[in-house]
Amino acid sequence: MGRCRKYRCCRRLPDEIIYKPAGIPLCDLSIIELAQDEFEAMRLCDLEGKSQIEAAQEMLISRGTIQRLLEAGRSKVVQAILNNNALQIKTE
Repeated sequence: MGRCRKYRCCRRLPDEIIYKPAGIPLCDLSIIELAQDEFEAMRLCDLEGKSQIEAAQEMLISRGTIQRLLEAGRSKVVQAILNNNALQIKTE
């Protein structure tokens, strides 16, 4: 049995958000789920320009976890864009 998931301090989102390609009905698309912590890590590092260490301190997790979240989140965003998938940001 694994460890319990550690608390991650994330900005609150109003509700689940879905981005999709224009002109294609959502029912015809595959949905890729982006976790809220993956989105928060990308926001801190890519949008606000914080280092991984600064982002980790703000989210109360390790730098290694930030690196893993960035890798997973960026991969999902690129996959959604290249394959015409919908991207859903899941709130917890």
